[in-house]
Amino acid sequence: MPTLTDFYLKQTSAEEQQLYDHLLYCVQIETPEELLERFQRLLINGRNYEPHEIWLALEALVCDKEAPQNFTSILNRCCHILINRWQINPRTRWAIPRLVELFDYIPPPGSTYARTPRRLRSLVRDFRSTEQFLTLKRLARVVGEDHKRYNGQAADGNGGGVKLVGMLIDRYPYLYEHCLLSQDSNYEHQQTVRQIRDRIQRKFELDLSHFVTYKVRVAQPENANRKIPEVKNPTLLTDSELSSALKGFIGTTRGGTTHSDVASRFRTSSIQLPSYRLFKDNLYEYLTDSVDPKFGEQQFYDRLYKRLQSMLTRYDSERPDERLILRTSNNLLNFLIVESLQRPDHYIFVDLVTNLGPTDTVILLLKITLLCKQVKPYLEKRFSILFSHYEGSPERGVPWLVKSMENLHVALSTHFGEVDLSYLRQLH
Repeated sequence: MPTLTDFYLKQTSAEEQQLYDHLLYCVQIETPEELLERFQRLLINGRNYEPHEIWLALEALVCDKEAPQNFTSILNRCCHILINRWQINPRTRWAIPRLVELFDYIPPPGSTYARTPRRLRSLVRDFRSTEQFLTLKRLARVVGEDHKRYNGQAADGNGGGVKLVGMLIDRYPYLYEHCLLSQDSNYEHQQTVRQIRDRIQRKFELDLSHFVTYKVRVAQPENANRKIPEVKNPTLLTDSELSSALKGFIGTTRGGTTHSDVASRFRTSSIQLPSYRLFKDNLYEYLTDSVDPKFGEQQFYDRLYKRLQSMLTRYDSERPDERLILRTSNNLLNFLIVESLQRPDHYIFVDLVTNLGPTDTVILLLKITLLCKQVKPYLEKRFSILFSHYEGSPERGVPWLVKSMENLHVALSTHFGEVDLSYLRQLH
């Protein structure tokens, strides 16, 4: 199986470069409507295309003996040449979902006697079952919903039918780098996804700030008889659930300090400890302090303690350092959430959410992330695994997951976002 390194080291053929340069030129001078029609003629129907030299270049790529292995990456890059350009302008973003929709109907290979169109259509059909096309569909979903909001349109309600978990992808920018990029995503595509992520994340933070400001104003006695324009809750949580989540994430702990302050003090004291074994003992106390004893004393405390004691035992006599704290944090997230797509067991996470609730469960994960901020991408990756695992499931069938993803979005926004949300402590 080719590796990511193999992909970057592979030389781009002259025919590939000719195809890419052609699309790069066209996307700069043609409207999205014109380019969608062009893309369909060239890369899906495979008929009647001009200029003829571009058709000859495509023919060479399609008929190459390595086409079954290489054409997926070529077609994926062709799509992203258009996407990277269109996503910059709010007026052209609508074309991104339309581009992906072109793959909904591919003429049957047998509808033409010509060898190249027949082979092309077969390769395009194969493309639809790849990870690259899955990430394209997710990206189209994200950009499509963002475009609707930009134009003041309602989000997709799926026509009143069953809404799948995968249809919520646009709501969670922290999943984008894990769910919208595939193994062969080049640097430009990575930058495009990050730009989309940052844009949607900033909008969520502003919407959250405006909503809380609205709730604070409504609660003030002097505004009792004043009509204040309503601001919509930007989450899928109820107003009371969102209020509880905000107080849980940025409010004060039982000791009268914030989670950030507690994590900072614990981190400072940890690197002064004489042994990693002692650090794990203290870490157990740090984590369980926010876990309801009624739940913890059943099995969780014991499981957590045993897991910590079994971690990296060969370092038990060494002093804890950044590397050990990071590896320990990663290991804890494996244990508390999920290990991998190949080993998707997550019964401990479900048990936590069922018994503690999604907010207190996310507080536990937040404490680990505040202690070791380098682990944040790893936390996001764990949730992307759960998202991928349940992507085709009805949203109403896994409310514990949806509530958890919503809580995590709020937690990460309040602690790692760019908008100052410290005044949210006024929300009661």
